[in-house]
Amino acid sequence: MKRESVGLTKIQCYRIAEEIALEHGGRLSAVTVAYETYGKLNNERSNAILICHALSGDAHAAGWHRDDEKRDEKPGWWDIVIGPGKALDTDKFFVICSNALGGCKGTTGPSSINPDTGKPYGLDFPFISVKDMVNVQKKLLDHLGVKKLFAVIGGSFGGMQVLQWCVSYPEMVRMAVPIATSARSSPQQIAFNEVGRRAITSDPDWDNGNYYGRAQPARGLSLARMIGHITYLSDESMQQKFGRRLQGKTEFSFDLSSLDFQVESYLSYHGNAFVKRFDANSYLYITKAIDYFDLTHKGALSLAEAFKDVKAKLLVISISSDWLYPPYQSKEIAEALGANDIDVKHCEIKSNYGHDAFLLESGQMNYLISNFLSRTSVGDVMIRDVVTVRQGRSVEEAARIMMTAGVTHLPVIDEEGRLVGIVTAWDVSKAVALKYTRLEEIMTRKVATSAQDDPIERAAKRMNEHNISALPVVDADQRVTGMITSDGVSRLVGVCR
Repeated sequence: MKRESVGLTKIQCYRIAEEIALEHGGRLSAVTVAYETYGKLNNERSNAILICHALSGDAHAAGWHRDDEKRDEKPGWWDIVIGPGKALDTDKFFVICSNALGGCKGTTGPSSINPDTGKPYGLDFPFISVKDMVNVQKKLLDHLGVKKLFAVIGGSFGGMQVLQWCVSYPEMVRMAVPIATSARSSPQQIAFNEVGRRAITSDPDWDNGNYYGRAQPARGLSLARMIGHITYLSDESMQQKFGRRLQGKTEFSFDLSSLDFQVESYLSYHGNAFVKRFDANSYLYITKAIDYFDLTHKGALSLAEAFKDVKAKLLVISISSDWLYPPYQSKEIAEALGANDIDVKHCEIKSNYGHDAFLLESGQMNYLISNFLSRTSVGDVMIRDVVTVRQGRSVEEAARIMMTAGVTHLPVIDEEGRLVGIVTAWDVSKAVALKYTRLEEIMTRKVATSAQDDPIERAAKRMNEHNISALPVVDADQRVTGMITSDGVSRLVGVCR
């Protein structure tokens, strides 16, 4: 299948009506969330995928903004995997990405206006956690009508959000892909974040966070970005990309203010570019939230205990050359999940790019993620709150149940809850015309069914073969455990029409 862009996209905003209570005791009112969506939510609302961005990311994950049509601009930060024919195929999935709480690209953060003062929050902004960010994302999903996520996916700081989703809302997450991340920040990660923060707060222009309306602490924020950017690369990638090559000269300048090497010029460019798109106080608050992140609650729980209620299937991805979030941290996550008999697989991609590989390795990322998502079974997408009717009841009662519940297919069960037949809205209409009154006169007794462990492709094929639009899902004793409809699978499997 040809891989294509989602095309032009635009930022949307949702304002949360109620006040948000934060994990560390603060409160926020009038919180705004900036987000983008790609693809279409199906009628069953079963194909939504949430993407969580890394530290310097935002809601613009794929496609192009109208002002970005100049070719020197870049598409969304994860355009390599989002779009028709890609791993996050927008012909199948409804993909959502929001700017994290505390950010500076449309979601409420330190640079936002404090409704109590009419001025930017600055350091009056309360401390936030990864859990708070996930809770705000949950409010957005409620607004969008998404009750269950087909998957939640993210790398680095985004991977922390993925893990927090699995812990905070276990019943809501079907599949999860944390990439190049950790269940708790290591001393090395905290150390690099602190040096970056110190660079910002040491800049005289920072002025204790009160720089809004004046010059941003550009020198400090640029330096923080340069420090961070070094950790995103690997020694081998820097060797290949720069070596000891000079920038625009053939000899050393022997000048302390001069950038002699290509790597120096590269870091300076990225530092200066970062200042134009990011807020210094957001950098302080988000990196602090990353440092505080610890699913073991400061060792009160083992990692296995922290994951004991997780229900999702997980693909944990690490990067061979990543020294900021080294592979052993991903292995720890996978082992702790496995200790709870959770369906988990750990894969390490081979790359010289370092931590940033998940943003660059198009082939490996598309292959791993698409294969993982294609493992979908009927149990992943079926409707669990199934409305049924007991055998022996009247056609009138069945019609009333259908109208009240808004369903078109009604499994008929016996006293033990076993499936004995099915009645459809068409059957009820026919019964009225023919003046039938008993369910037994109109129900189909030979019912095509599915099992929770069946691959979704098998269920789609069965519906296609029988020319039906729904299958009851039954267990080994023929008790009804769910219902799967053609709309629930049609965007995921092409054979279903």
